[in-house]
Amino acid sequence: MIITSQIQHNVASIDESASVLEAVKYMSERYIGSIVITGAYGVKGIFTERDLMIQVISKGLDPALTSVGTVTDESLVKVKPDESVLHCLALMKANHCRHLIVFDGDHFVGVVSIRDMVALMLDEKEAMITRLQEYIGT
Repeated sequence: MIITSQIQHNVASIDESASVLEAVKYMSERYIGSIVITGAYGVKGIFTERDLMIQVISKGLDPALTSVGTVTDESLVKVKPDESVLHCLALMKANHCRHLIVFDGDHFVGVVSIRDMVALMLDEKEAMITRLQEYIGT
């Protein structure tokens, strides 16, 4: 099963020069847990609620005075739109992350989250149950 149907194409983004406070307000207004960080050369990374806690609050940084780009991990964990759910989950586990950036070549496509992966797996299981019930019923 591939991730194509679960890619979030319309993702929230903010420039790396914006403050952490601006990013958090933006996330809060839209009730989202992550935001893509962009820079002069495209996607720089992804900032999450976890990053807020670990990279900002726990270090005593002022969210209003800290640029989101300085606390964003630049080691992007990228996947292609046709990656498998199992491969994505393995990457998330290995990299201790809940979001993956999707690129088609050099073109940014969107983001997938662990929630998206769970939804795909549940859909697959439900389809399998239906097929088995139909098979048994005949």
